[in-house]
Amino acid sequence: MAEPLPSTRPRIPGSGLAKGLAVTLRTMTKKTVTAQYPDAQPELPPRSRGVIGLFEENCTVCMLCARECPDWCIYIDSHKETVPPAAPGGRERSRNVLDRFAIDFSLCMYCGICIEVCPFDALFWSPEFEYAETDIHELTHERDKLREWMWTVPAPPALDPGAEEPKELAAARKTADKLAAEAATAAEAAELAAQTAEQAPQPEPPASGTTTTTGTTAGTTEDPTTGTPEPSKPSDPQDGAS
Repeated sequence: MAEPLPSTRPRIPGSGLAKGLAVTLRTMTKKTVTAQYPDAQPELPPRSRGVIGLFEENCTVCMLCARECPDWCIYIDSHKETVPPAAPGGRERSRNVLDRFAIDFSLCMYCGICIEVCPFDALFWSPEFEYAETDIHELTHERDKLREWMWTVPAPPALDPGAEEPKELAAARKTADKLAAEAATAAEAAELAAQTAEQAPQPEPPASGTTTTTGTTAGTTEDPTTGTPEPSKPSDPQDGAS
């Protein structure tokens, strides 16, 4: 059995204590970094994992978040509704309508799997962390509370100047440009129709001093001054004989 090598430096008794006291003295002379919470709020990173916010309009009740949750702390209830056809002659469709979306934060381990697997961007991380309760049963927050936390979610970081435009923005911009072009075409057609109507020849009014006898009965004539029908004078038989 090999013998241990003798230490090259002899230990001075109390050297470890002196080093510890030196660290303590250096720390005592520095400015304190203790945050007086709750009087002073902590400065959290922008993408902190506090709670999960729900953007209800994007949820399609696909149940992926509830199925992938390792703690089974997400509770979702829904029902189906029939949607009328979008165009005449089409068929009716059914869709899922969200009734309940709750998360039990007493079981949640903040892994973020539900946010990652959501295909429609309905779940987001919020830096909000002040949601402590005195009763553990009150840590199950319903969709109304999750929606309130949605407004505390920070905006995503700006894209790199050389990055490609997201497909969602490109599709939305294409749809908006198409609708704007259709509206402009309709406005031009309406303006052209109005100009054509203005340039169309108008019927000329009857000349002054002329009278019309339409609508009078046989054997009557119309007074040019008053416009009332008057009985016509019988013809003299001597005029025809002469």
